[in-house]
Amino acid sequence: MRNIGISAHIDSGKTTLTERILYYTGRIDEIHEVRGKDNVGAKMDSMELEREKGITIQSAATYTSWNSHAINIIDTPGHVDFTIEVERALRVLDSAILVLCAVGGVQSQTITVDRQMKRYNIPRICFINKMDRAGANPWRIIDQLRTKLKLTAAAVQIPIGAEDQLKGVVDLVELKAYFHEGPKGEKVIVKEIPPELLEKTTAKRQELIETIADVDEELGELFLNEEQPTNEQLAAAIRRATISTKFCPVFMGSAYHNKGVQPMLDGVTKYLPAPHQVPNYALDAKKDEEKVLLSSASSDPLVGLAFKLEESRFGQLTYLRIYQGTLRKGEWIINVRTGKRVKVPRLVRMHSNEMEDVDSVGSGEICALFGIECASGDTFTDGTTAFTMTSMFVPQPVISLSIEPKGKETANFSKALARFQREDPTFKVHVDTESKQTIISGMGELHLEIYVERMKREYNVECVTGKPQVAYRETITSRAEFNYTHKKQSGGSGQFGRVIGYIEPMEEPNEDGSTVEFSDETVGMNIPSNYIPAIQKGFLEAVEKGALVGSTVTNCRFVLKDGLSHAVDSSELAFKLAAIYAFRESFMRAGPQILEPVMDVNVTAPVEYQGSVIGLINKRKGTINDSEVRDEYVEVSAEVPLNEMFGFSTDLRSISQGKGEFSMEYKKHVPVMPFVQTQMIDEHRKAQAAKNK
Repeated sequence: MRNIGISAHIDSGKTTLTERILYYTGRIDEIHEVRGKDNVGAKMDSMELEREKGITIQSAATYTSWNSHAINIIDTPGHVDFTIEVERALRVLDSAILVLCAVGGVQSQTITVDRQMKRYNIPRICFINKMDRAGANPWRIIDQLRTKLKLTAAAVQIPIGAEDQLKGVVDLVELKAYFHEGPKGEKVIVKEIPPELLEKTTAKRQELIETIADVDEELGELFLNEEQPTNEQLAAAIRRATISTKFCPVFMGSAYHNKGVQPMLDGVTKYLPAPHQVPNYALDAKKDEEKVLLSSASSDPLVGLAFKLEESRFGQLTYLRIYQGTLRKGEWIINVRTGKRVKVPRLVRMHSNEMEDVDSVGSGEICALFGIECASGDTFTDGTTAFTMTSMFVPQPVISLSIEPKGKETANFSKALARFQREDPTFKVHVDTESKQTIISGMGELHLEIYVERMKREYNVECVTGKPQVAYRETITSRAEFNYTHKKQSGGSGQFGRVIGYIEPMEEPNEDGSTVEFSDETVGMNIPSNYIPAIQKGFLEAVEKGALVGSTVTNCRFVLKDGLSHAVDSSELAFKLAAIYAFRESFMRAGPQILEPVMDVNVTAPVEYQGSVIGLINKRKGTINDSEVRDEYVEVSAEVPLNEMFGFSTDLRSISQGKGEFSMEYKKHVPVMPFVQTQMIDEHRKAQAAKNK
């Protein structure tokens, strides 16, 4: 049994490779290409959008068997925007195939995927795909694996012919040549090694033995005694070194041209670990979360992890990886996080978007359940233990957009947003309290674009997205006196109230964190005490909308000194209005200012892009605080106004070939430049005038 994930940079051929694996192992009857002419599309890209754009958006799971080994495969997306999908898949898999393009080599997303594999300590094999392309050079790619990803890698195969003359591969362990025949390469013919390749084979085999001798003790001893290992000894050493993640065997071929896929499948079964050969740890909630090694035996108490949720026609579908024990249909299981008992109504194995019902699933397998309410990352047990699996790493969102439905808002709008949030932990939705806009945030512009497109297709809700409004603030810089009388005479009792006092800037917020303060310093009974709360209410209402651009006013104290009331005409309303108008009038005399939010931005990029990154921050009116270089990466920390940060992620990726990443958080509000302030006030006045027409 093997659980493998297939991950790589965009367009290295992951989905095409999965398609071939399913075909050769007899799971599908014919091959369909990713952007195929027959409009069927690859098996693993089941979403309409995926087939249209020719990219993978969601990881898809399937299982198959090869040489009496059951193999669970998860095909993952390559775009940096869908990082979480790769993250989830690698969290529950025991091993992986890293696909590389024979021309592109190690690209930006390969580096990200490599980081994720190292985070979860996953053994892997590499497959250099697209060996039929012009300019394919596998030896350059193996060098890149060693220098850029710091992997101990060596080829276990050499290609027979190259580019369009690619015929097959030579196995350096078994010393045999594999040729592919038949219209779809399904016949593998084993021959002796062609004489012209003998010299190269010997040299590359020696290089393989030397590389492994560095990381494997048994083979190292043979090597030091100058003995040649047998084929079995070499294969056993590769397996040991691969499972302990010290070595990475490299296979070659071309999935699109059906070459080299079967020998790679043999490599999966030969060198990658079975589920019980990888140590899996759980945390025991009863013993203060201490680490416990799971046994992986099917007879032990059940422990499983829900790693992915999906909405389907039949309700919520939960993908579950069983770490130990057996899950049977109709059993009761317990969600450790909530402590709820749930019954397993239906147990299925997934094959992309089709399912097959099963009665029980053993340890190490991946299955799916229906009709169970839970969140991504919940652990399920049979109730005898209180183990929880460690959760996975979720990156912070980097880009936000405001979104609103075209026309009338329907229930589907919020339904869709709630569902996407449940399925995808990197997709966040909140309503901005000040601008009342719905804001969605995610990992990149493509990520959000796909969700907006899915709302239109799956929920029939067309949306308009825009750049979200920035939360500006207003404040005052000097003290201003007020003496304001509000009087209005109409039939019957009128309105009368006079307030006298001043407003002044506050140096720092109060202890309770409030940034505006009302202080009553009246002496005597000129204003009856029952009207004071009304004056306070008027002031608090006035600061919600400043007079400059209608933003909230902060750092302002309202001091009431004296006033006047009328026995008949004074009322709470009169004093409330008096306070509002008094504040508005004095506010304009107190040196008002607009403040904008400034973010703390941290950018990490490879050293060679240091100049462009600093240029990009300067262009966006940022102030650079510090930049430091540590092993080939440069970290720049700066303060940049939030208004200048829109589209930053796209610009950063384009100047650094997708290798740069950044995080930002709110730091403080600072005054805007005087000319910007004048501009903003004019714009606000025009907008108000247009509204009142």
